[in-house]
Amino acid sequence: MSSSAPAVYTAGSIPAAGRSGLLARLLTPTFSDCFYLAIIVWLFLAGTQGWKALLTDGDTGWHIRTGEYILQTGHIPTTDLFSFSKPGAPWFAWEWLSDLIFALLFRIAGLKAVVLFCGALIALFATVVLRYAIWRGANVSVAFPLAMFAVGSATIHFLARPHLFTLLFLPVALWMLEADRLNPSRAVWLLVPLTALWTNLHGGFAIFLVCLALFAAGIAIESLLGRKQWHEVGRYAGLLGACSLATVLNPFGLQLHVHIFQYLRSDWIRDLVQEFQAPTFRNEGQAQFELLLIAGLIVVGRLLAERRIVEVLWILFLAHSALNSVRHAPLYAAIAVPIMAAECTAVWRSLLAGARRSSLSSILFQVGHDIEPMFRRVSLWAPAALVAIACIGAPIAWPTDFPAEAFPVKMVHRHAEQLSSSRVFTKDQWADYLIYSFYPKQKVFFDGRSDFYGEELGHDYLALLQGGFASRQILRRNRFDLVLIPADWPLATILKLAGDWTVLEDDGHTILFGARPDGTPAVASLSPTGTNEKAPNSRTNNRRTKVL
Repeated sequence: MSSSAPAVYTAGSIPAAGRSGLLARLLTPTFSDCFYLAIIVWLFLAGTQGWKALLTDGDTGWHIRTGEYILQTGHIPTTDLFSFSKPGAPWFAWEWLSDLIFALLFRIAGLKAVVLFCGALIALFATVVLRYAIWRGANVSVAFPLAMFAVGSATIHFLARPHLFTLLFLPVALWMLEADRLNPSRAVWLLVPLTALWTNLHGGFAIFLVCLALFAAGIAIESLLGRKQWHEVGRYAGLLGACSLATVLNPFGLQLHVHIFQYLRSDWIRDLVQEFQAPTFRNEGQAQFELLLIAGLIVVGRLLAERRIVEVLWILFLAHSALNSVRHAPLYAAIAVPIMAAECTAVWRSLLAGARRSSLSSILFQVGHDIEPMFRRVSLWAPAALVAIACIGAPIAWPTDFPAEAFPVKMVHRHAEQLSSSRVFTKDQWADYLIYSFYPKQKVFFDGRSDFYGEELGHDYLALLQGGFASRQILRRNRFDLVLIPADWPLATILKLAGDWTVLEDDGHTILFGARPDGTPAVASLSPTGTNEKAPNSRTNNRRTKVL
């Protein structure tokens, strides 16, 4: 910048009067703190949906109830707790530690504590991605907008569920690997206990093991190209072996690994669960992912020219995973953005070689460089602000139940006694909500644990969801008393025409049927006001949109 430009204070040039030592650093707010809190405000305090957006996936309900079971019994469940379709069948509660954390939070302050904790994890994820990019050498003027693209791409994962641990842990773990690559230290072996912890929180630990294997393989290839020393290959191969052994430290041992492998290779899962399908690029978040995907593949060419094989393998593997299953798109963004930001910065720096220092491009670059130190540390301001937010009641709209926009909350409560004591067919997300509302009294047919129910029940559920030819036969075989489904499901039309089902309530969005064993004709569809009219805009999504 020119000599006449105003001074820009950095972390090392802030006036020291009245500040000394570690305490002063901890009490001095930084740009990292501001960014962290800005994410909280943007997503959950100023957003249109607020905190309740984190509860639009019903799996949170059975995670909480599983954790409560562990607290009450002192045991991790190994058999089913929630269904009448597979009672007592073996069940892998593979996210048991996350369940326990959710249950403890729920005991402290209900759903408020659960969403605040998950919102804090999401903001920490965004901050880690930004700081990871800056650590790699990215200019703040580049790293900041790309980090926001990563946040936008990850919005499909912004739900109160255990996968948030993987969203945070993966960039942290790969950052630790790259830091050790530049300056080897014993700190990298902390990844071994981290992997053991990760295994009991969420199944995404498998992605890390693949990335670690690619890291070792990439260094081996670079060694063949003359860029690295062979002794590094042995170091990271040993780390891979230690982290792999650490994953056995779970209640199910190696059986968990077999279960995960069988689950992920199931074709019927791809037919049933939308998150296991390829991205459609039809919403804002996926559009941002598409831009990052294109940019990442362009960057791969530059990385290959520089013989940086590790980064190439990471980008290609995560891009391939995201194109096969949209649930991996946030992980691609979390790892690709720091690499892309550093490469874009290098290109920008080279373009500025002949530019005037007074040009807009030079000024933006210099400003980004000058404020960079304020992103390299944190203070106590962010956790203090979280505590302050937690202490606020109104006007913050803290959730006391799951959002009525996604679940038939009012209808469930109006028919609570009947629903909790009946065999109910409903969509898997709503079954999760019934578990949350009525467990241990309530048992369900098919909930969000798609890895538990298997192909046979999965096909029965899919047939009912689509209103297939065998729908009524499946209902009879499972002796359902009630059917609670979206009003626009094909099954709703079938049951209205059937003589053995009657409409108990139809509010235009949700319809509740009761079985008529005498086979008499169905009665008219009544809304709560006693009319036959349906509310406008009553269409609901009849496909599962949860993210594992």
